[in-house]
Amino acid sequence: MAPVSLRPLRSRNFALIWSAALVSNLGSWTQTVALGVLVYTRTGAAGAGWAGLVAAAGFVPIGLLAPVGGALADRLDRRKWLILTTLAEMVFAVVLAVLAGVHHDPPWALVLLSFLGGASGAIGFPAYQAMVPDLVPAEDLLGAVSLSSAQYNLGRVIGPAIAGLILLTQNYAIVFGVNAASFGAVVVALLLVRLPPPAPVTGDDSMFRRIAEGARAARAEPGCRSAIRAIGVVALLASPFIALVPAMAHVLRPPGWSLAATTAVLITAQGVGAVAGALALPGLAVRFGRFAMLRAALVAVPVLLGGYALAPDLALAVPAFVAVGAAYIAVLSGLNTVVQLRAPTAARGRILSIYMMALGLLYPVGAVIQGRLAVVHGIRAVTAGGAVILFALVVTAAVVRPTILSDLADPAPGRTDVGSSDAVGLPDPAAAGGGE
Repeated sequence: MAPVSLRPLRSRNFALIWSAALVSNLGSWTQTVALGVLVYTRTGAAGAGWAGLVAAAGFVPIGLLAPVGGALADRLDRRKWLILTTLAEMVFAVVLAVLAGVHHDPPWALVLLSFLGGASGAIGFPAYQAMVPDLVPAEDLLGAVSLSSAQYNLGRVIGPAIAGLILLTQNYAIVFGVNAASFGAVVVALLLVRLPPPAPVTGDDSMFRRIAEGARAARAEPGCRSAIRAIGVVALLASPFIALVPAMAHVLRPPGWSLAATTAVLITAQGVGAVAGALALPGLAVRFGRFAMLRAALVAVPVLLGGYALAPDLALAVPAFVAVGAAYIAVLSGLNTVVQLRAPTAARGRILSIYMMALGLLYPVGAVIQGRLAVVHGIRAVTAGGAVILFALVVTAAVVRPTILSDLADPAPGRTDVGSSDAVGLPDPAAAGGGE
């Protein structure tokens, strides 16, 4: 019998999409690393600024465009829309490969293509998120979300290593070409999956009205509302540890080690912890309950993050960071699953996009704030301070406003309002013979 953590892979549709996403994620990470190195080498003394800009260009669209992607995911055939956006990402990767191949790759072009590729992914990813409940049975949803987190972190661990090997040839076009080909795996998988037919589309509401309608739906569903609030707080106070790894590596660097080597060790440790946590979470949730695991993770993240911040050397920081990675993924997977389970079907894409926007916007804001504070007060103090504030907020919520946490629990047996359109006053396609 397959382990609980791998049970979603028994579903043919999910196995196809998950495998293809892993291939694509490996390609994306190879490109991310190579793009940063390329723009750095092309810009000389200004390299650090351009490298930061090209990285931000790929990430910022997630926070800005996710609501647009969510509105489209609830209106269009999700599978076809995801194929279209994936093909767009492939095209931009091909353009990068061509420019690098002919050595006509000015930094502004690299930044622009990074932004366009990130924008394509940002408006397509909500469709993928909204598709997941259609790929697996409801009892395997947490496992599916956790496996998706695992494949992302596998890509983050393995992708840079692949990029490093390819870049030994000094041929950036090969890296970008590999990424372009990896998107083809997703397109093939999407062509092979079989999903329930999309609900017929009626009405011609404006994009803004549909986004606003999704926001009202998120506010009306208590579990979704609490999950979005929780991920916003975590993104602001805890998530910046990811961006500030190089700063912590500078403090923890052993004698004779380079900053790059120390950073790589820490990033790998966090990635390994995230993969291990994602694989262990479904089994633990079956044994102890999904809600119990989410509550435990919300407490564990600030405690473990504080231990990592105060670790006196790299030897102790590495195991602490492995534990941080596991607990952090448990929080992200748990909160994402709350939204997947509780979002009304007709608004699922839009509510998930709001969840993604909260994470995508507040994480860089937190990283900038904590980075500036770290210059004055030190990275250890700032990371530990964020952990203390997060812990205090979680405890305060549990004592003063317990419904904030209790709303994250599984829907009560027999409830009919969760996952339906009627819960938020949206048109029910089944009842009306149409809808979205």
